[in-house]
Amino acid sequence: MITSRITLQSVAPAVYEAISALDDSARFEPALRELVRIRASQINGCGYCVDLHSRDAQRGGEQDRRIFALTTWRDSPFFDERERAALELTEVLTHMPQGGVPDETYERAAQAFGEGELGELIGVIIAINAWNRVGVGTGLQPEVAA
Repeated sequence: MITSRITLQSVAPAVYEAISALDDSARFEPALRELVRIRASQINGCGYCVDLHSRDAQRGGEQDRRIFALTTWRDSPFFDERERAALELTEVLTHMPQGGVPDETYERAAQAFGEGELGELIGVIIAINAWNRVGVGTGLQPEVAA
C-alpha cells in the first residue's frame, strides 16, 4: 500500500509546469514518441506512465503486440531500424551509464535521425525520465477501471 504523498502539481506548480513545458517543447513523431515514453517508463518502474502512454499509443493506432513487445524490442521482429535506434538511445539515456552514451549508440541514432530530430528525441527522453521521477517519487498509480 502506498502511503499518502504530495501532488507535485498542487505543492510545486512551477516545477510541474516546467516539466510540462519541457515535454510539450519536444516535437517528435507521435507514434515513436509514445514507444519511447513507454520503454523509459518500464525501465524506471513507473506504472502510472506505462499505463498512460500505453493507452495513448493505442488511441494513436499502435498495435497492442508492439506495445507488449517493448521489453524485448531487441529480439522482436516488430520494430524497424529507426525505432530500434530510438529505443536503444532511450535505454542508454535512462540508465545513464557512468561512461555516458557509447559512440556506437549515438552513431546509430544520428544515422537514423536528422540533427533536429535527434535533438527532439533526446528532449522526449529527458522529459519522460523527469515525469517518471515525479510518478515514482509521488507514488502515482493508474486508475483502476470500475
